[in-house]
Amino acid sequence: MSEIFSKYLALWRLVPDGHPIITPGSRLLPVRMVDGTPAMLKIAVDAEVKFGGLLMKWWDGQRAARVFAHEDDALLMERAEGLGSLVNMARSGRDDEASSLICQVVAELHAPRPGGRPHLNNVDLVPLAQWFRELEPAAATHGGILTECSAAAHKLLASQQDIVPLHGDIHHGNILDFGPRGWLAIDPKHVIGERGFDYANLFCNPDAAVALAPGRLARQVDVVAEAAGLERQRLLQWIMAYAGLSAAWFLEDGEWEQAKAALAVAELAASELRQHH
Repeated sequence: MSEIFSKYLALWRLVPDGHPIITPGSRLLPVRMVDGTPAMLKIAVDAEVKFGGLLMKWWDGQRAARVFAHEDDALLMERAEGLGSLVNMARSGRDDEASSLICQVVAELHAPRPGGRPHLNNVDLVPLAQWFRELEPAAATHGGILTECSAAAHKLLASQQDIVPLHGDIHHGNILDFGPRGWLAIDPKHVIGERGFDYANLFCNPDAAVALAPGRLARQVDVVAEAAGLERQRLLQWIMAYAGLSAAWFLEDGEWEQAKAALAVAELAASELRQHH
């Protein structure tokens, strides 16, 4: 494991400051910089994570973790050391507050920046329609609510508005407490499309117990629509589309329990849409 980090530890004169963390797309190591600043060394092991690093650089520390250095697959970034947790908030009766904080962060990530959209080393951001490519085949195979999700996605993607570079994976665990710098985003994908998409994943999170609690979805749709300035019906359609896509990914990976939870979120959004239509 240490070999993967050693080149960059030497290059940037870093001292390890904790144990390596392994995630599906990356390898992380808490480190300290020459001047003692705590940082996180992140090595991407899949392309998506690597391109996400380029987006982090473009955000330049505005509502995202600061990037101190970036080379090839490696990213040296600010480390979250605050004690707050949006996951814990959502689980302990402060769900509204967690959703509002997430909305504030997302709005700032989406805000226009000098120089327009990022040209990420000639790497184009992936259009949202391409991001959704697994949904239609999954709907054809499995039917049921996935057919409705696919229809909702089709309609939304054909009529996108407010197109911005998206984070692509906004959830309670990807916005962390950076102490004096507040709540900041980490781990973006590299997608571009309608801003409403970025709010949909928080309805599947922080876990199935919270996401599927009676009345939770309807309540948070009100909170998020208000905080983010989104039309309620369209937000519900994005939740359906996203939950369907999420289920399609889980089904492909054989993760049945997670797929079942995502489909249940889609059902809740669909039923909410029907009631108010």
